[in-house]
Amino acid sequence: MAATRLISMHLNKGKSIQQCLKDRTDYAQNPEKTDDGILVSSYECDPKLVEEQFALAKSEYLHNTGRHYHGDVIAYQIRQAFKPGEITPEEANRIGYETAMRWTKGQHAFIVATHIDKAHIHNHIIYNSTNLDCDRKFRDFHLSGIALHKVSDLVCLENGLSVITPRKPSERSRRTVYPERKSFRDEMRECIDICMEQKPKDMDELIKLLREMGYEVKRGKYVSLKGRGQKKFLRMRSLGAGYREQDLEKIFAGESTFTPDPKQQQKENFADKPERKVDMLLDIQAIIAKGKGPGYERWAKVHNIKQMAQTLLFLEEHDLRDYDELAEKAKAASDRFGEITEKQKALEARLVEIAALKKHIINYSKTKDVYAEYRKSGYSKKFFEEHREAITLCKAAKEAFFNIEGKLPKIKDLNQEYNEVLQEKKKTYAEYRQAKQDMKDIQMAKYNIDQFLKNENQEKAAEKQKTTEQIL
Repeated sequence: MAATRLISMHLNKGKSIQQCLKDRTDYAQNPEKTDDGILVSSYECDPKLVEEQFALAKSEYLHNTGRHYHGDVIAYQIRQAFKPGEITPEEANRIGYETAMRWTKGQHAFIVATHIDKAHIHNHIIYNSTNLDCDRKFRDFHLSGIALHKVSDLVCLENGLSVITPRKPSERSRRTVYPERKSFRDEMRECIDICMEQKPKDMDELIKLLREMGYEVKRGKYVSLKGRGQKKFLRMRSLGAGYREQDLEKIFAGESTFTPDPKQQQKENFADKPERKVDMLLDIQAIIAKGKGPGYERWAKVHNIKQMAQTLLFLEEHDLRDYDELAEKAKAASDRFGEITEKQKALEARLVEIAALKKHIINYSKTKDVYAEYRKSGYSKKFFEEHREAITLCKAAKEAFFNIEGKLPKIKDLNQEYNEVLQEKKKTYAEYRQAKQDMKDIQMAKYNIDQFLKNENQEKAAEKQKTTEQIL
């Protein structure tokens, strides 16, 4: 099943035809989305020089015909999205190529870039509006989107894929619940959270990580960021406490610690944190022994009465009427908290491992040529001293790779795993807070019951001793 859309590409104000084409084709051929360019195919053009070849064809068309149109369409893009799990990336690229060939009848040069960065595999097909003979142009026509949809469905059916069954407007369901849209600032805070997990040493390194995630950075009096889809830069000082430049500089200097998304943390704490129901009983005898006055002693007795009442209400709410059952529940809560703590530690350790491996891979790619020259020099001491840092980094990377079983993972796969582990850690942290609170409440209730029984036994023993002394 494939959903299609035909988009006209016009000339942007202030840019040449070649610049506009390059912007569109560079996005389509993004190596991070197309498996390092493997999932890019073309017809009658070179994907690396596509914008130059398209622009050259237009110049030749103008020379041959002398026709020039205001608001001319420089290229067309077909977006073709497939049902998740129904097709492989290679098959999607082949079907996109066949769809483009039938749609253009082989008369227009095109590229097909298959993106695999989303849950649904989809194609970006960009074809030149000028034909190969440079004497005619493709003209969009009425209901062209429906015609394209039919061509795509025909190709899908021939390849054993499902198609979208058309429905009457009266049969279509209306959306009543809309997903909450994240603001650009929320997305920036999430990206900074991910970058700070990699322990950057200063602001320069943090900005480098943000650039790798696709952000444009403008540095002046203030640091400003611009991500995909943003029309203007946003200053970091507008992201709130913990994300301003001065806050991050304090973290890099070791004066404070980084807390992910304090705004979100505050929401979660407000929504999820249970109300404190039980507090610890005070040892009144110890208070008297410390020399506290009678006023403090009266307050402690009233406090203990209130907390004992809260303890009994807590036990009644949780249907705990037997001491052995209370002790068993307290042990189970403690064990549960221990399990989640160990899981948190394992996830944190994996994040550190992934970050270290990514650093080794990047270092190796930068220094492998220097190390190759070092080997050719016969491991010259002079060459080593001149390139000590690069050679040391390369050796460390090779040693780290030696301890890895199987094939070395790609940076893209490591980034994906890092994000998955980070999300799992955030999810587990919510469980950790809940388990910690549950353990604290039930342990507190058990302690209060133990203290109450101890005091009661002490009072009975004292009363028995007093009665015995009176008899004697």
